[in-house]
Amino acid sequence: MSLSRLRRCIHQNIKIFRSCASFRNVGPQTDKHFSSYQCTVNGVSDGGLRNEADIVIIGGGAIGSSVAYFLKKRDTQNLNVVVVERDPSYTKASTVLSFGGIRQQFSLPENILMSKFGSEFLQNVGEYLTVENEDLPDVQFYRQGYLFLATAEGSQTVIDNHKVQRDCGVDIQLLCKSQLEEKFPWINTEGIEIGALGYGSEGWFDPWSLLSALKRKAISLGVKYIHGEVFDFKLQNDIQNNDEDPNIECVEISMPNGEVVPIKCNMVVNAAGPSAGYVTKLITNHFNDDMLETLLPVEPRKRYLFVFHCLNGPTLPCPLVIDPTGAHFKPEGTKGMYVSGMSAPTKEEEPSVADLEVDYDWFDDKIWPYLANRIPAFEAVKVKSGWAGYYDYNTLDQNAIIGTHPIISNLYFANGFSGHGIQQATAAGRAISELILDGAFTTIDLSRFSFDRIVDNRPIFEKNIV
Repeated sequence: MSLSRLRRCIHQNIKIFRSCASFRNVGPQTDKHFSSYQCTVNGVSDGGLRNEADIVIIGGGAIGSSVAYFLKKRDTQNLNVVVVERDPSYTKASTVLSFGGIRQQFSLPENILMSKFGSEFLQNVGEYLTVENEDLPDVQFYRQGYLFLATAEGSQTVIDNHKVQRDCGVDIQLLCKSQLEEKFPWINTEGIEIGALGYGSEGWFDPWSLLSALKRKAISLGVKYIHGEVFDFKLQNDIQNNDEDPNIECVEISMPNGEVVPIKCNMVVNAAGPSAGYVTKLITNHFNDDMLETLLPVEPRKRYLFVFHCLNGPTLPCPLVIDPTGAHFKPEGTKGMYVSGMSAPTKEEEPSVADLEVDYDWFDDKIWPYLANRIPAFEAVKVKSGWAGYYDYNTLDQNAIIGTHPIISNLYFANGFSGHGIQQATAAGRAISELILDGAFTTIDLSRFSFDRIVDNRPIFEKNIV
């Protein structure tokens, strides 16, 4: 079935599912297990969920939940949307382990506009995500801004980026060295030529609160969340048929007790975060074709965050400060607490992704020297705690991959955000919903972020990576 016909069927509420051969092998016990399990997910009744769905979303973090929310927001009655999440506690999820920052200080218009919408969404989260008879959502959005500091060598990049940001309707203030010293006397401006400060729409928020609100709202609209992990896919291989592209017919889910349950579907959205590359490989392994074997260049990269105390450090209003070295920090509360981080300077220095153990020497050896140089008060700090999380790192160009597979037309990607996923989650969810329901991007044109650039090896680089 073509996507255009499927969209017509969705809006006409036509029953389009049929029993497939793989379902005939599923015995009553498996079906019973699947149904009863759904009745207890998050304490929400499944409303008669069957082994079929219009759309299966793989990954129930901020991006997957955002996709689900925007789909059901547009079509609450007809669409049957299922989200598969392997860890409903989210203890290792990238969403809840992220820094929680949001900025519009990018060089690519797509990134600027996505995060601009993300900020607008956070500022008006009650209008979007309030659930009847429940408390208003509070994502604790602190709009204290981002402050990028640049050397003479990097100043032209900041100026060029500023022009693009202004063209996108973002208010960023450029500050010379003397203005920085006047506004932020606690900064050592030695070696600094210019700063870029965004107030009002930049800052940080609580990722867990956003995820909880998105998921709660999605469930209230009828989205079903399944505790399980993708095991494999059943595909209709029409690669030799010029009339039809190959399509995914079933997603096979491994349940917590080890049973594998198929869900027949018409569309699949890969929102699996750091595991997105693995999920895509499960699909492309079914084909012997160069195009279909093109892998999604997304892999996990480990990032550390450290909480430290400084008795005489900068107080609010204090922005999230990014040193030219990439070391950055933000205040945490009002009692001299701060959170800091820094990406690995080189690929060779990347920490192992085998686990989420924290290497505290990373702070002492790589982050603290830069922070102490830039903020003299940070020469005396005490690390209180730390944690690690995974980026869904796009090895091609560290930018999002959003859109359909060039051949498997019912496979959608929302992957590879490379550390920007939490701030761009709502824009990504809206974008995928537009592609599915409208057949095209209707708000922000994200065509350049399509999978085609992966096939053609056409990277699109961002000049403002943190």
